[in-house]
Amino acid sequence: MKRLFSILVIATIMVFGAVNVNATNNVNALPASVVSFVQDEDQAAAAEEEVEEESLGFHQELKKRFIEGGPGFMGIVLLCLILGLAIAIERIIYLNLSTTNTKKLAQEVEDALNTGGIEAAKEVCRNTKGPVASIYYQGLDRADESTEAAEKAVVAYGGVQMGQLEKNVSWVSLFIALAPMLGFMGTVIGMIQAFDRIEAAGDMQPSLVAGGIKVALLTTVFGLIVAIILQIFYNYIIAKIDRIVNDMEDASITLIDMLVDYKNKRRV
Repeated sequence: MKRLFSILVIATIMVFGAVNVNATNNVNALPASVVSFVQDEDQAAAAEEEVEEESLGFHQELKKRFIEGGPGFMGIVLLCLILGLAIAIERIIYLNLSTTNTKKLAQEVEDALNTGGIEAAKEVCRNTKGPVASIYYQGLDRADESTEAAEKAVVAYGGVQMGQLEKNVSWVSLFIALAPMLGFMGTVIGMIQAFDRIEAAGDMQPSLVAGGIKVALLTTVFGLIVAIILQIFYNYIIAKIDRIVNDMEDASITLIDMLVDYKNKRRV
């Protein structure tokens, strides 16, 4: 009986001990889960903040690097970009407005010339914008004199129109060359400042050289970026001008042929 009673007592102690351990674990597990949940929320919030910082990072980084490059040369390089883009956009708008359907205009002028004569053809040219219509008008205005006079007028006025198309384009090429040169000048000045600091300190320390070299490299990078952007616009403008000039040359030949046919019909 004593042995049985001892076994029951030991079993009871073990059961209550296990219950107490489980209760303690459950009590401790609740704060841990709460802490884990809070930590997960904090991590999610931190991840959202990192995503937001990455979305705004490019502009902030660009602004930071621009300030680090120094207001002197970086401001001049930025001015080159602004002026170059302003001229390029103005030229692109002007060239797009100067573009006309040459074949359609030639057909309308020919029809007006055959039905209403020189004045009707000139009226069509007055109502049409662009250098091609202006060349047609100048040639038709001299058509009563002779075909040679009309041809000379077309050639002379074609040169005038070509000058109007190429107006201010040289400024864009100037800014393309000027921006990287300013960047290289900033590079040279930054290196000189770095060596001046080394000379003043009398010791070769990376911290003395790093600032000047960083400024030098930043001015070079921004100068090259400005040159690349303006070069793209410049090439587009030149290609547009070449296309319009080719249309003008084809239109001039077509106009002379129309005038010759018109005069031959009148003689008959």
